Amino acid sequence: MTTVGEILTFLETLAPRSMKMDWDNVGLLCGGRNRPVTRVLVALDPFEGVCEEAARWGAELIVTHHPLIFSPLKAVTDETSIGRAVQLLCARNISAINAHTNLDCAPGGVNDRLAETLGLRKIQVIAPSGVDELGREWGLLRQGTVEAQPLPQFLSKVKSALHCDGLRYVNGGKPVHRVAVGGGACASELQDAVNAGCDTFVTADVKYNQFWDAHDLGLNLIDAGHFATENPIVALLAEKIASQFPEISVKISETHRDCMKFF
Repeated sequence: MTTVGEILTFLETLAPRSMKMDWDNVGLLCGGRNRPVTRVLVALDPFEGVCEEAARWGAELIVTHHPLIFSPLKAVTDETSIGRAVQLLCARNISAINAHTNLDCAPGGVNDRLAETLGLRKIQVIAPSGVDELGREWGLLRQGTVEAQPLPQFLSKVKSALHCDGLRYVNGGKPVHRVAVGGGACASELQDAVNAGCDTFVTADVKYNQFWDAHDLGLNLIDAGHFATENPIVALLAEKIASQFPEISVKISETHRDCMKFF
């Protein structure tokens, strides 16, 4: 019998809690460690629709990148989406585990996956935070190289590889060769990308002034969307859980999509 605790322990070998940011909330956020698991639903977010899908499918556990509970809850009622989601999980005895910034920073995690999806070669950690027990560097951003190409050609590659509906970008005036990546909201780290010698940075949730900062620094800055830059990790998570626990059923959410659209 596979338990929630066993799956949690395995996930923390992939993304140790020690690699999370101080402000983050990761791990088991709903349910119990000793509960048996036969079905796991994997998604980027633990939103209400994902919780409903888990209940319909008969899953005992959802595994997500983003946390079910991030800010302290003052109430759990049916008047909010998060309240309804928590109530549903509790009522149906469904546990919820997440690996957030620890999975961003971990070797083989969100940002390594993003770099691979974009076809980067010679992938390295930018400004490493430390070394894991296997001697691998870990940290938030990754960098790698692509064959030198005009920015429009690389934009087309990013849009296709990440299945984006659209991109926001600023042209730093350079061809694309050395690329930094940071899934989700990593634009505040753009100086690290510049310091690493990168000409291009792919991330998400870029603010107006950050586009201007990149422009003034001569950095091609591409906002490919929060969902699109992090979603590639979902399939890898599902694959690793299924491989480690072949006796259980693991499925990627069929309903969860990016709510942001372009007109």
